Amino acid sequence: MLNLKVAGEQAQEALGAALAAASPPSCVIYLIGDLGAGKTTLVRGFIHALGHKEAVKSPTYTLLEPYDLPDRRCYHLDLYRLAAPEELEYLGIRDLLQPAATLLVEWPKRGEGELPPPDLVVEIGHDGECRQVQIKSHSKKGNNLLQAADLAAWN
Repeated sequence: MLNLKVAGEQAQEALGAALAAASPPSCVIYLIGDLGAGKTTLVRGFIHALGHKEAVKSPTYTLLEPYDLPDRRCYHLDLYRLAAPEELEYLGIRDLLQPAATLLVEWPKRGEGELPPPDLVVEIGHDGECRQVQIKSHSKKGNNLLQAADLAAWN
């Protein structure tokens, strides 16, 4: 487990980029935090680091934004508006679980029981102008990702 202090939006995006650089093509990352904590900002850095040149939209209303990237397909899910975990079936959650697919899931508790287990859980909390970010591995893949990520700048 890592506890990091992240100062500002650019640093939050840089943290996302560092995680992306170390992530395997197939992984599941849960993002936990209050509204405005910076979950989508972190995802923006992650997606851009993997080669996406256009805007990274928040999927608050669509629930799902897909990204075709050079080495994988990435899915950004925001389950805040999900009424019940079973609604993930309507989004085709099973179809998203491909060998070269990364799932970045905001508000994962709302999909509990229907989502695959996480490799990594990133919990973001407010600390004034900064963010306290706790990153926990939940699998061998998550352990490898944390070991490969260059996160020394935030310690």
